[in-house]
Amino acid sequence: MSQWSQFFPPKPHFTLESVGSQDGKVFIVTGATSGLGFELAKMLYRRNGRVYITARSNEKGEKAINAIRSAVPDSSGSLSFLHLELDDLSGIKSSVEVFKTQESKLHVLFNNAGVSQPPLGSASKQGIELQLATNCLGPFLFTQLLLPLLEATAKDSSRGSVRVVWTGSQIVELSAPPSGLVMAEVHNPPKDKTRNYVNSKTGNMFLASELARRSKDVVSVSLNPGAANTNLFRHTRLLGVFARPLMYSPNLAAHTELFAGLSGEITLEQNGCYVVPFGRISKDVRKDLVEAMKGGDEGGTGRAKEFWEWCEMMTGKYV
Repeated sequence: MSQWSQFFPPKPHFTLESVGSQDGKVFIVTGATSGLGFELAKMLYRRNGRVYITARSNEKGEKAINAIRSAVPDSSGSLSFLHLELDDLSGIKSSVEVFKTQESKLHVLFNNAGVSQPPLGSASKQGIELQLATNCLGPFLFTQLLLPLLEATAKDSSRGSVRVVWTGSQIVELSAPPSGLVMAEVHNPPKDKTRNYVNSKTGNMFLASELARRSKDVVSVSLNPGAANTNLFRHTRLLGVFARPLMYSPNLAAHTELFAGLSGEITLEQNGCYVVPFGRISKDVRKDLVEAMKGGDEGGTGRAKEFWEWCEMMTGKYV
């Protein structure tokens, strides 16, 4: 599927009208106080889902919930706020424990939250380059802690319906180096905020594929949602201005996430697939990235496995 097709995608064929009632289904959408996450949470709530909105700010979380309730007054679903700071590994386990006191199931985890090109030198609470921390390590730990619940839910759900969705970016196929990641840059991030962003988004793709290799029952996919005019560009406003002609509304781009999380086109047989705007399974991911997501026993380079193991090492004491 050409990059041109991702820049100028067809209209979504999987829309809210394609989705039946999600009554009884439990969803977590990270970073859902604005942008794509907000629009996705609204869609899921409109279809009567039990939706958890995560954010670091309780005030922003409650504001988003009130806005969605006002926009969708007739839903029989529920909206709840879950405090989560992805840039602080020490607090993620407590957020998961809070969630587990309220729910015994989890059907889809949308790892939607992210940060793009903050000021050079920005770091997490643990002193890790902020983009790798927020976009990869935090979601990795959050997912690992929730995985037993996801797998248990999958045992009692229709095959392939329990999923983890990782939000990546087209910038991976456009800008990632051969094999996707230079591990030396992961261990010692360069003084290049754009390169670190590319590395973090490649990391999302690799974590999705590696989870798919490791889980028999939970579907794990990554995606390029499509260029959307959101506050993700708050640190690169000039880029946002120049790229605006190629940008779409957050609501339109959220259809890519909706497809990844709920479409029946994605099955366990497509576990680890890559989804492109506005809801299509890509058939021609860059060859070296495909090889990086395969193990040595499959003729690949094992780079995704190597990145997964780095994430395990970095988050191990917080499990």
